[in-house]
Amino acid sequence: MFVAGVDIGSLSAKALIMEDGEIRGWSIILTGPDSVESATEVMGLAVEKCHLSLEEIDYTVSTGYGRVNVPFAQANITEISCHARGSHWLFPEVRTILDMGGQDCKAIRCDERGRVTDFAMNDKCAAGTGRYLERVASTLNLGLEEIGPLSLQPVEGPLPISNFCVVFAENDIIKLVREDKPPNDILAGAHEAIVSRVRTLLQRVGVEEALCVSGGVAKNAGVIRRLEEQLGLKALIAAEPQVVGALGAALFAADRLKAQAQR
Repeated sequence: MFVAGVDIGSLSAKALIMEDGEIRGWSIILTGPDSVESATEVMGLAVEKCHLSLEEIDYTVSTGYGRVNVPFAQANITEISCHARGSHWLFPEVRTILDMGGQDCKAIRCDERGRVTDFAMNDKCAAGTGRYLERVASTLNLGLEEIGPLSLQPVEGPLPISNFCVVFAENDIIKLVREDKPPNDILAGAHEAIVSRVRTLLQRVGVEEALCVSGGVAKNAGVIRRLEEQLGLKALIAAEPQVVGALGAALFAADRLKAQAQR
């Protein structure tokens, strides 16, 4: 039996397919202005990669901010529950999840079964998210994949960058560039700022081992290393951290399909 999870996020759309409890494949694309089109495209790529057709998928659950706009999904579930479920499936020991997405960040606590017990969310400002890092990279004319490693090689040390607002941070960076400050030191400061922001979020739910970090920002070595050092914990990170929410949705789809068969 085939099930799928589709996660329509603010910056990227993800689809993941499972067969009998095993991951068959996934796809990731940038989210376009139309959530329906993005969902259809990313799912089409996923089924093609798995040599399937959409008609062969027995149950689909959608998640993410665009979850209500997935026309082929039989149900939709919040991304908080899906990230907890996906993280727990990958790492059964996990109790704290930090999902660092494109435009929001979530700190989640879960129990030994992967059920959410508490959460806190930063969705009022892009500080502490992938969008923040994108703006930092763009302001310094660097690639997004470059800034994490460079931030770990400061010349003199981290420079003060606002962690309150992306616009304020951008202004700080422009000022430091005009002062001819080393780009690595600017990046170190920006990464310190984002980690400070997410630590505050984690403190609202409490950090209990083990910690899993999901979302695109989990690929940034500068963020992860600083977070680990400040928390004194080793972060668990999936091979592809962007599909953890879609994985959780697929697991919920498998539950729904099983329940349906038992009626």
